[in-house]
Amino acid sequence: MSGPLEGLRVLDLGTRIAAPFCAGLLGEMGADVVKIEQPGTGDFMREIGPFVEVPGQPPHSLFWAVEGRGRRSVTLDLRHPEGQDLLRRLAATADVVVENFRPGTLERWNIGPADLDPRLVVVRISTFGQDGPYARRPGLDRLGIGYGGLLNLTGYPDRPPVRVGVTISDYLTGVFAAQAATAALYARDARRSGRGAVIDAALYGAVLRILEWVVPAYDRLGIVREREGNRLANSAPLDNYPTADGRYVCVVAGSDANFARLCRAMGRPDLLDDPRFTKLADRAAHGDEINGIVAGWTRRHTAAEVEEACVACDVPVATAYTAADMFADPHFAARGDLVTVDDPTAGPMRQQAPYPRFVGRPVDPPPGAPRLGEHTREVLGDLLGLGDDELDALHEAGVI
Repeated sequence: MSGPLEGLRVLDLGTRIAAPFCAGLLGEMGADVVKIEQPGTGDFMREIGPFVEVPGQPPHSLFWAVEGRGRRSVTLDLRHPEGQDLLRRLAATADVVVENFRPGTLERWNIGPADLDPRLVVVRISTFGQDGPYARRPGLDRLGIGYGGLLNLTGYPDRPPVRVGVTISDYLTGVFAAQAATAALYARDARRSGRGAVIDAALYGAVLRILEWVVPAYDRLGIVREREGNRLANSAPLDNYPTADGRYVCVVAGSDANFARLCRAMGRPDLLDDPRFTKLADRAAHGDEINGIVAGWTRRHTAAEVEEACVACDVPVATAYTAADMFADPHFAARGDLVTVDDPTAGPMRQQAPYPRFVGRPVDPPPGAPRLGEHTREVLGDLLGLGDDELDALHEAGVI
């Protein structure tokens, strides 16, 4: 893909989501991403469903189809000394290395940052970071949202915590890490330092960074923020309201101006004269009452009717969309939010478009997720100059 990072090369040593997502974001900005996978098995994402059946092929993971796109696949056994040597040689041709092994693993394999070219930007993603008493613990996304403080805030106060619907700490960490990598590349190249950097990105740390006022409120006021469901204690009306057709519509009308607009949309101007609802603080104090009134209105209408009435009066509103809604929405179509990716195994399929976009640049669909080891000979031949005999010998030895 073309883009502002065209000409840069990224080695993706990661598995599952966080590290590959970081590499993939850099790829969607134009970098050449080379994914290093274990021979025979590859990234565990290849085995996570849902799957699509492809004639003559094993079931194909749609999760992999999205998260594996935009890169070339090279199989390389990093536990093997020859594989480690090849990795060091490949790293010498790259600008960024992204990994999410348990801290200390790369050092045991003699391919840690100290073993690589100092001009490399090395992104190290883990659950708890590269140091500290928890560093060597195993972990996945759920631990990131748990220790990061988000899990305790998600759900209703009288029920157990509920995870976010996607693996949010993985994705957040990937985004933060990609941003840090581009900053390190700028320092290396634009400022001509000539030196790379080692980036320590922990899953729980990415979640901690987005916790709004949670930390200072405890520090200065002793407040421990707890679950509030879909409402906020300091704002009303605000909720995901049920509709007559079984949908949910989020209406955000906490400010005085938006509340007045909502009253017009509902045909209830009388509410503006109700002393319980005069100001934001009043409505927050009577949140159950005003949210109940709004819910009574939405239940008598379809989601489309609620949206239409709110939009006509300039009230912030959104239906809780499904994928089917996205496919049918003209706004998604106009902005090119869904693109057709040519998957080499399953064929053309609609996926999320690269994001964000640069104004004036077309949004190109990324290349489809590669087959395991699809580019091994191409990459090792072109970048390291290995011939067919050498590649055959490495294959026989199980290194590639």
